[in-house]
Amino acid sequence: MSRPPPGAGSQPFHPVPPKAPPPAGLRWLPFIYGAGAVFWLVQLAQFAAVIAAPAGRDQLRQAVEQAGAKGDVSVYIAVEVGLVLFFVIAAATLHATAYFGLRRRQPWGWVAAVIAAAAWSLVLVGIPVLVVLVRASTRHAYGIP
Repeated sequence: MSRPPPGAGSQPFHPVPPKAPPPAGLRWLPFIYGAGAVFWLVQLAQFAAVIAAPAGRDQLRQAVEQAGAKGDVSVYIAVEVGLVLFFVIAAATLHATAYFGLRRRQPWGWVAAVIAAAAWSLVLVGIPVLVVLVRASTRHAYGIP
């Protein structure tokens, strides 16, 4: 169905109704994930410094050898570096996605926040945040039924 273009001085589209402000109890929620993103970026910088420095690589090689690795230790170190970089970058990206999504009150931000809180719940830190996220009032505030 095609409509004619709007005439001069008329509004081209219906205005989008403004979103209600988030409940006062949820304004702190995005900042937890922002802090988590910064935490993982600091971890990434520290790990990159260890890998970049010859002394750090030697310490890593000694740790792998003392753990009982036989043969070519370089392969173990390369796999370890790859896995650590993958998980740290993924964690920083997930926290940043949750931060920006929760700030914009988008459903994808809530989903990213639940995934991050579920991962943190493995070390018991994320359980209180996960409880807040799965409450019906929080879900409805972010457009999740």
